[in-house]
Amino acid sequence: MRETYHKELELISEALVDMANLVGSAMGRATSALLDADLRLAESVISTEEKVEAMQREMEEKTITVLARQQPVATDLRVVVTSLRMSADLERCGVLAQHVATVARRRHPDQAVPRDLRRTILEMGQLAQRLMAQAAEVIMTQDVEAALQLERDDDRMDELHRLIFQHLMDDRWHHGVETAVDVTLVGRYYERFADHAVSIAQRVVYLVTGEHAEDLMDNPPTPV
Repeated sequence: MRETYHKELELISEALVDMANLVGSAMGRATSALLDADLRLAESVISTEEKVEAMQREMEEKTITVLARQQPVATDLRVVVTSLRMSADLERCGVLAQHVATVARRRHPDQAVPRDLRRTILEMGQLAQRLMAQAAEVIMTQDVEAALQLERDDDRMDELHRLIFQHLMDDRWHHGVETAVDVTLVGRYYERFADHAVSIAQRVVYLVTGEHAEDLMDNPPTPV
């Protein structure tokens, strides 16, 4: 009975990794669609969100079934509840990738991102995808130090987000209000995507240690 129970928990973890990989890929493709004005690619990202939603619903059903049938306590209860919260983070990431692709579709055949911001947006997209790949790895390994490092790596996304606003506030901005709105929204989508990746890592820290990530950041565990 316990063997079956732990297998169910492993399947939940594997499903979370699959979701993380899917939304990370979706954001990567959304970035390409945005920068290349690729309508077909944008449409493929938008349609991917249905699959992400289906995976999230299936995850909810699995966790509720485990709660009802196994009535887990202590650490096992943390696993189930935390997994449910992570699936919600991942579903939201799928929506954010969809939003980026929608901007690309709305401006097609024109490019939504002006030339002087393309490098910044490209780096934001690549960083978002990399952070989600790190989050997937953290889910698999339950490596607390790697989870804490992910939060540090997110600082670069905040820097890039501030850089966008510096461009928008510059007197030399000449791309108009519509483009300014697009760029502002896209920057926010990437920032929120990264925030969810960090949230997932923080939940893994809590799952493994029973402590909140911010407490461990202030007082890192002593290596054994």
